Amino acid sequence: MRRGIMRVVVEMELFLRLCFFLLFSIGAPAREVPLTSCSSQIEATRNLQNASGISLPLHHPRSPCVEKLNTQAAAQHDLPFSDILHHDTGRVNSLLHRLAGSAASVPLTPGTALGVGNYVVHISLGTPPNPYAVVIDTGSSLSWLQCLPCKISCHNQLGPIFNPAASSTYRSISCSAAACSALSSATLNPSSCSRSGACIYEATYGDSSFSLGYLSEDTLSLSKQSGAAVVPGFVFGCGEDNEGLFGKSAGIVGLAKNSLSLLSQLAPRYGNSFSYCLPSPSATGYISFGGYNSNNLAFTPMASSSLDKTLYFLKLEGITVAGRGLAVSSEVYDRTPTIIDSGTVITRLPDEVYSALSGAVVAAVGGKLKRAAAFSLLDTCYEGSTAEINPVPEVAFVFASGAVVRLPARNVMIDVEKGTTCLAFAAERGVAIIGNRQQQTFNVVYDVGNRKIGFAAGGCG
Repeated sequence: MRRGIMRVVVEMELFLRLCFFLLFSIGAPAREVPLTSCSSQIEATRNLQNASGISLPLHHPRSPCVEKLNTQAAAQHDLPFSDILHHDTGRVNSLLHRLAGSAASVPLTPGTALGVGNYVVHISLGTPPNPYAVVIDTGSSLSWLQCLPCKISCHNQLGPIFNPAASSTYRSISCSAAACSALSSATLNPSSCSRSGACIYEATYGDSSFSLGYLSEDTLSLSKQSGAAVVPGFVFGCGEDNEGLFGKSAGIVGLAKNSLSLLSQLAPRYGNSFSYCLPSPSATGYISFGGYNSNNLAFTPMASSSLDKTLYFLKLEGITVAGRGLAVSSEVYDRTPTIIDSGTVITRLPDEVYSALSGAVVAAVGGKLKRAAAFSLLDTCYEGSTAEINPVPEVAFVFASGAVVRLPARNVMIDVEKGTTCLAFAAERGVAIIGNRQQQTFNVVYDVGNRKIGFAAGGCG
């Protein structure tokens, strides 16, 4: 009922915007984001990784480079890790209900500090271009930004909200356009039409988060080099009602396998592949579109799944601890779908696999540290820090076609608070999700055209 009323309000807002918003708009002035100092440390890596495409700096949500978008961000405090895990549970619930084809019932939480565990890239949109900090998401197809006049509901974001009236290249997309027809597969929700024929989208995320507004297009800029990475007619959602677990980001950039994703829109120019390195908070990573250097990459095929056509599935065949395979039947791995996801923080494993992993790590650590109480969803914890476990037992994923991903110590254990460190994995029924904590510092390549995913250690700090 609420969203039905919302659609009527949105339609009225469209009419008012067309008639009056150009006259009365008071959007924030354009300004450049000072990213040079944050970008220079990875310039050589970016050039190596993507000589035939385009690369952008990628930041941890608690990186100082994210704070450069708004001087007020420097005064923000990091979210407690317990809050990040709470948000992470919402993300996993979203994926689970999406795979099950059902709606979730999870309390809606207002947007909080930009620190919910997702990774941030800076893009520019409009003419003249304005910068925005957006979350990259391999689990989403439609990209969207919060948009003025935003009279329904918008969360607080770092930097100015996108003002379509201030862009000479902005236009809304009609209901008769092919892009509007593609919304049902991109968002799993049908599109609707305003009275003037503008296409209205609704993107829901299973955890009660959603964005509702107009399907639109404008000029996207991915580089400071004039004309080097300008994408006219970039299709995105201009969100008038955005509520949920989006932090203080300006929106989402969707990288899933769908015609409306950023990957698909860039494919005619750069090819159907992208790669990233998710950095630690103190470093800068990258996201690249186009050609990649295949040296040192271990590839595994993308798996097909009838559960969802847009997510990235692969085949997990085993896990080793200190070089020894877990005592888990291959049937458990065979029946468990495995997703690699940039938006999930902590890797989830089927109950049997997680139990075996936890037991093997506990046995390897022995009496080096005293066990501590469980911390939120993490139940294999110790008093002390990861640095005090010397050495941390090596954990490795074994994927189909022999791809072995050996995790460094910081990807295995995590210091959740002062004096407590925990195994950075959790149990989940019926699915495995490779989270971004375990992907950190790896070069991860999504070669969608050739249906394979590659991993190489040491992609960034």
